[in-house]
Amino acid sequence: MASAVNGVPSIAPFRLAPEFHTRIWGFQDLAPWFQMKASGDPIGEVWLTGDNCVAETGAFGGKPLKQITAESEAALLGPGHAGEDFPLLVKVLFPKEKLSVQVHPDDAMARKYGEPRGKTECWYSLQSAPGASVALGLKPGVTKEQVRQAIKDATLENLLEYVPMSAGDMVYVDAGTVHAILPGSVILETQQNCDLTYRLYDYGRPRELHLDKSLEAMRSSTHAGKVRPEVEGNRTTLVDEQYFRVDRFELEGGEKLEELPNQLQVLFVSDGSATISGAGFEPFSLGKCQVAVIAASAGIWNLEYGGKVEVIRMITRTGVTAS
Repeated sequence: MASAVNGVPSIAPFRLAPEFHTRIWGFQDLAPWFQMKASGDPIGEVWLTGDNCVAETGAFGGKPLKQITAESEAALLGPGHAGEDFPLLVKVLFPKEKLSVQVHPDDAMARKYGEPRGKTECWYSLQSAPGASVALGLKPGVTKEQVRQAIKDATLENLLEYVPMSAGDMVYVDAGTVHAILPGSVILETQQNCDLTYRLYDYGRPRELHLDKSLEAMRSSTHAGKVRPEVEGNRTTLVDEQYFRVDRFELEGGEKLEELPNQLQVLFVSDGSATISGAGFEPFSLGKCQVAVIAASAGIWNLEYGGKVEVIRMITRTGVTAS
């Protein structure tokens, strides 16, 4: 740690190692995104800010993010966030097959069943094949009774709305939205730090369904949908909602990343490479698909690069709930 400011130690930026999660709908080989080949079950999700993701650089080197957060709440998250978890879970998804049709609870429902928070998320397409799409919401007028019957009849897919996906698209998925990610895209997902999922339908796979809770959680109308990007200077705001804001920066010619003092940030390099440097810590590299955590108490730091680099920045918009 660097010197204290107003009694709060300053935490230098640090890089996190990814955590690979097997999923039946994933891939054996994640190249060129990650140099990872599965020897057993396929990999579907790469968690970049999971509780068990380990710091690879700096004073916290070797420690998992959950421990770092517990030890340095105010310095990492900002004043007034004592007892809170790291707010955002960032993942890269690799769907080779259809994901289950599912729904996530909102905060109130999650707490009803003893969970700390619900799950609102967003999907940014890093790459999409021609004709790629996602299922997002129910067709107008569809009732819970129709959903229940369609699950029995294996026709639920016919009741879903579908949204085309192209590289660079952002889709917002608020809690209560019935949805399914389909093959054809590589997706950068930003969500509340929660992995609570209720499966409605799984195409006959032998996995547990959560029909009653899914029907309780689902809403016939939500705010989910494709988000129109907003450009201001070299910053493109991809989504700005209750729990998070996600920005894209396409930098070249020495352009600087917008400064956000006293704000927890997660930086993801989507193209190119960069180096993060600053006073009081060793510079470290940030390659494609790697993330850096910039603590709320971070001092002066710089993002250095050659040629061009594309960076996706995630910030939390509200406080998070203690677990």
